[in-house]
Amino acid sequence: MARILIVDDSPTDVRVLSGMLERAGFQTLSAASAEEGIARAREEHPDLILMDVIMPGTNGFQATRTLSRDPETSTIPVIIVTTKSMETDRIWGMRQGAKDFVTKPPNERDFISRIQALLAGS
Repeated sequence: MARILIVDDSPTDVRVLSGMLERAGFQTLSAASAEEGIARAREEHPDLILMDVIMPGTNGFQATRTLSRDPETSTIPVIIVTTKSMETDRIWGMRQGAKDFVTKPPNERDFISRIQALLAGS
């Protein structure tokens, strides 16, 4: 069973995403800030990370860049999951090392398919 770390400062979004993932058979972990997410990724070595962008302190773009450049976490795929929907945000997220970019709220079937595809390829 794949373990997925959800990094999001919104308890509601964490609950919604966790529900989708658990229904699909995934185990979930969560972190309420980018800093906590980076620390948990280093400690737990999840199979995949879902990263919000807009958070206090370090934002999700910065955290994704940190994780993708750290030899300890660089092999963990990151999907940015955010309300930001501009093409420039998607491009910037991918440049920071994200493997995919999903706008909230995600379509559950499509979202799970994208996660499964990334996990199959990693």
